[in-house]
Amino acid sequence: MATRSRRRVAAFAAALLAVSLAGCTGDEPTSDDLSGNRVGAMADYGVNSQFKATEALNFSILYNNHPNYPLKNEWLFWSELTARTGVTLTPTAVPLSDYEQKRSLLIGAGDAPLIIPKTYPGQETPFVASGSILPVSDYLDLMPNLKDKIAKWNLQPDIDQLRQLDGKFYLLPGLHENVWTDYSLGVRTDILAQLNLTVPKTWDEVYTMLKAMKAAYPNQYPMSDRWSKPTPGGSLFNYMSQAFSTNGGWGYRNDYWDASAKKFVFTGATDGYKQMVTYLNKLVKEGLLDPESFTQDDDTAIQKLATGKSFVISANAQELVNKYRPTMAATQPKATMVKIPQPTGPAGEVKAGSRLENGVMISKKARESKNFVAMMQFIDWLYYSDAGQEFAKWGVPGTTYSKDASGKFTLAPDVDYVKLNPTATKHLQKDFGFGNGVFAYGGTTQLLQSTFSAEELEYQKAMDARKILPVPPPHPYEDAEAEQATLWETPLKDHVAQMTLKFILGQRDLSEWDAYVAELKAKNMDAYIELVNKAYDRFAKQRG
Repeated sequence: MATRSRRRVAAFAAALLAVSLAGCTGDEPTSDDLSGNRVGAMADYGVNSQFKATEALNFSILYNNHPNYPLKNEWLFWSELTARTGVTLTPTAVPLSDYEQKRSLLIGAGDAPLIIPKTYPGQETPFVASGSILPVSDYLDLMPNLKDKIAKWNLQPDIDQLRQLDGKFYLLPGLHENVWTDYSLGVRTDILAQLNLTVPKTWDEVYTMLKAMKAAYPNQYPMSDRWSKPTPGGSLFNYMSQAFSTNGGWGYRNDYWDASAKKFVFTGATDGYKQMVTYLNKLVKEGLLDPESFTQDDDTAIQKLATGKSFVISANAQELVNKYRPTMAATQPKATMVKIPQPTGPAGEVKAGSRLENGVMISKKARESKNFVAMMQFIDWLYYSDAGQEFAKWGVPGTTYSKDASGKFTLAPDVDYVKLNPTATKHLQKDFGFGNGVFAYGGTTQLLQSTFSAEELEYQKAMDARKILPVPPPHPYEDAEAEQATLWETPLKDHVAQMTLKFILGQRDLSEWDAYVAELKAKNMDAYIELVNKAYDRFAKQRG
């Protein structure tokens, strides 16, 4: 988390005392006087209690308006939420495409709603120094369901990644019970059958598969990829990198945690990163991977797949079902495709990922509201209680779904969601407002997988058998360090990205790798990693 914290050194010193008094594994309880902020709050609210405000309340919320299910005031979600909790939400709707920019503008102007969801870990950091958002870790005692899940699922190391220099965190993240993965390679299984090939389990076997496809179809690239805008190799590098003990693509960070050495190393100069780049260079050089994979838009890549010009592409469960198969069916009715378990590499049977999902920031002005405690209880129920999460995802029993004694969920016959009832006349998101990304995420593995197809459950079963890589520890900077790190980070990251593509595409020979590393050193690579490790060592000692 290279951009962690901009808090003042004086505040940091004071906070350290509070942290040390509170202990090394938890957060200090609420210490300020909340006696004037309890209007509407429940006196006996606890784990798995049904929150119901003692009087009608209204809270403002920033709403990420998704084009696939545009906001409707008549959604059952809104009225049922009010009936269950006594809370009416007043959304400030912002289009998905402008959400991050509009969120920043509203917070900067002091006009943000009280509840600010759809914020991914790290996105809260720019708002910490200004005091615009609440240090939510100060108020965890108001959120029993959140505290219960952190303890029950052993999420403290994940939560610690959110901490700023003052030892506090400013985002209420979505919580998953287990690490789960989605993106991997989508492979045409009818082509595998035609060539008498089996589903590859390793990246070496992927190479063998692509070679066989190229031999049978010499005039085309067997793999042509997508998700490379605005980050070239965004998806492919992201899931591929863990097999080579590195990171890349969407998940690229200049600092990579070497768990065996217990220190950070510079990602783009590691042996693992070089191995990944070398492997991809081989694919391009031998005509197995379309060089346009790193520049083309998604529609172009999908069209190549649909017309039989390629057989392999990065995939996730939703795109496989909603785009790849229907698009191919129109032109190649006999084509079949599956998402294979992520191929393994030198790192072995591992998987990487965070159990933290996008979450909620709270405007600092909420603390002064007479309804503050009730609001925190409401958020705790909706986002962290089992009942609240089930409601947000599935809706109302007897109307949108049913659940049997074993806990199995079934959509109502006339309601569709993720193609579970493709002939239904109503849609869970579009017509009812449930399964909404602003409210429905995180939770138990059972709830997460309740909308998975049998095929996706098999994929998850295969991935669950793998060892989970440890999350990198936090290393929040002091102010001067943060400013210096920012000056170094972007030039380093940009150079890695540029040279990565040049090496892969053969525009720069891999024999120049040492020269490339020397260029990184000239851009302060060593000083940057020294700064990261200094911050990590300091914070680790302070946290005990």
